[in-house]
Amino acid sequence: MPLRFTDCTFGYRSGALVLDSLDVEFPPGCTVLLGPNGAGKSTLLALGASVLAPSQGHVRWGPLDSVRRRDRRDYRQRVGWLPQTIKPVPGLTVREQVAYAGWLKGLSKGQAWAGSVEALDRVRLTDLADRRSHQLSGGQLRRMGIAQTLVHEAEVVLLDEPTAGLDPVQRGVLRDLLAELCDRVDFVVSTHQTEDLADIYETVVVLDRGRVTYHGSTEQFFARAARGIPAERRAEAVYRDLVQGEV
Repeated sequence: MPLRFTDCTFGYRSGALVLDSLDVEFPPGCTVLLGPNGAGKSTLLALGASVLAPSQGHVRWGPLDSVRRRDRRDYRQRVGWLPQTIKPVPGLTVREQVAYAGWLKGLSKGQAWAGSVEALDRVRLTDLADRRSHQLSGGQLRRMGIAQTLVHEAEVVLLDEPTAGLDPVQRGVLRDLLAELCDRVDFVVSTHQTEDLADIYETVVVLDRGRVTYHGSTEQFFARAARGIPAERRAEAVYRDLVQGEV
């Protein structure tokens, strides 16, 4: 099912309006949310995760509306969220932290503990299950964070800049992992990097200054490149046009 934002408006107390009557739909599959820093990507994903609430409009996954209090618990079990910063919980092992995330999402302790096994297996961290979470590398922390979104059987996962700060090897591991998981879970991944578009994503959404400047297939996105641009630079060229001028 698609994740829909309808007529969404959000601004911070400082008075800055980040999103104004935004309408956008993220279809099933793997979608990349592109945009420069300050475009509103993190705010949009936080609204999608129901961490923030729009001052106007609705965020829906299927029949569930995150704005409605009676839907919120079920909504949060179906929609997982990985923010930019993953913080180890002091004293907890990797498995304990993943299970704790499941418990916070409404699972019983037994369900969360059992579910942590499969979640860690899906992100290839089984061998590190008993290690203290603060001992993980940056790339391992991101994978543990994804396990935290999967332990409660989320059907769509929102990842905010998951490759930020990772070295090329760690980025490659995360890219391969997402490609594997996309067969079973829908993903929306925010980034300002265009290198991996052709390898993973089926849909591209470009956000610039709180408005959508492109929404379509990855194939159509690449087709917007001018003739003569080398294949390895097409994504970057199209992206730069979309965030610097009108569509």
